[in-house]
Parts: sequence; structure tokens; C-alpha cells
Amino acid sequence: MRLAILMANTDVSDFARAHPDDGQKFSSLIASVRPAWDCTVFLVREGEFPESLERFDGVIVTGSPASVHDGHAWIATLETLLRDIVAQKRPLFGACFGHQLIAQALGGTIGPNPGGWVLGRECTQVTARRPYMATLPEALNLYAAHVEQVITPPPGIEVLCANAACPIGGFAVERHVYTTQYHPEMQPAFIAALTQHLASMLPSEVIEQARASLHQQADTLAFAESIAEFFEQAR
Repeated sequence: MRLAILMANTDVSDFARAHPDDGQKFSSLIASVRPAWDCTVFLVREGEFPESLERFDGVIVTGSPASVHDGHAWIATLETLLRDIVAQKRPLFGACFGHQLIAQALGGTIGPNPGGWVLGRECTQVTARRPYMATLPEALNLYAAHVEQVITPPPGIEVLCANAACPIGGFAVERHVYTTQYHPEMQPAFIAALTQHLASMLPSEVIEQARASLHQQADTLAFAESIAEFFEQAR
């Protein structure tokens, strides 16, 4: 299986350079459950896109501190590409920014989280279960770092998980689209470091709640398995 990872993360700070980038994070996540799969990373934030997707079995779109509303040329190009990928029914997975841009490309709307920043380990309830989600617990814990979310869902999707603060925590379109608002690629050490990094930038209550949430780990491996099984069933 060959996957194209479209890396949208725009953070080039000293903090970001001290940690694996999102292309590496997602490649490692896939390798944790399917070590023989091949992942190729494209820096779409720098205008680097695949010349063709014909040689890939699926596409992953990463998170980003950028907003889907930022108006950058690369975001518009990526949104058009995502619309084409969905129309062609190529297997597509998106996380956080990727989840939001897929929703926007399909006619949904994105806006600020009503409760402000969400950071740390978050619990979202599985509300609809596709076959590739068999390994996921009903109360699914994943790491989060977002201040925007899908407000109005696009037509024709099935919401897969939700909680009171984020009613569209992930969705599917037929067999070929799978998304999550959360960050399955993040590991415990990274989310702890990110929380510390953001401590001077975010409200103290957000940081305190995030730190308290990190005493238990997220369901990272189970979610990685669901991503792998999604791509396998979508072929």
C-alpha cells in the first residue's frame, strides 16, 4: 500500500524543528500497524503537490495551525484537489485541519469552537461505527489542539463521533472518506511538550485542563488500526 501524505502544517518555529514534523508523525503512525506500507510526504504548505495520484492507494491530509479561512493560494489549491479526490472516490483520510478542509470542500462551514481552545486528551463518543472502526472503544480518547471546528456539516456525510463541545468530531462519506477533528498522530511526549510550549499563549484554565487530561494516554494504536483498515476496505 502506498499513501500520499499532504502535509499542511505551517509551523516552522524552533519548537516545531525540535520535534518530528507531521509527515514523520503520520508515517510513524501508519508504520505502527502496517510497517510494510510506503508513505510519501508532500509539503503542500510550500506548494508541493503530487503530479499525479495514480501511483497512490490513498491520501492523508494532516493538521495545521493555519485556518481554512486564511486565504493562502496553497489552501485553495488543496481544497480543489480534495474536491477532486472525493469526486473520484479515491481513499482519503483527514485530521484536524484536513478534516475541516475536506468538510469545507464538500459544502460544510468551519468556525470558532464555541468554548474556545481545546487542548490535551479529549473524549468523543462513537455515534456510528463503520467496519474499519471495530477496534475503537465507544468512548474514544484522542489528543486535541484546535480552536476551530466544523459548524455546519456538508451534505451526504455520516457523523462518526461527537461530544457536547464538538458535535462533528469525525465523519465518513461512503467507503472513501474518513476524518477526525483530533490528532491521532500525536504521541504523549509531544502533546505534553506542546502544552508546555503554549502555556504562555493560551488561557491558564485551558493549559491546566490539558495538563490534567494527560495523566491517561489516548487510544492511538486503536485509531491507527482503524485508519489502516479504512484504506484496506476502500481499495
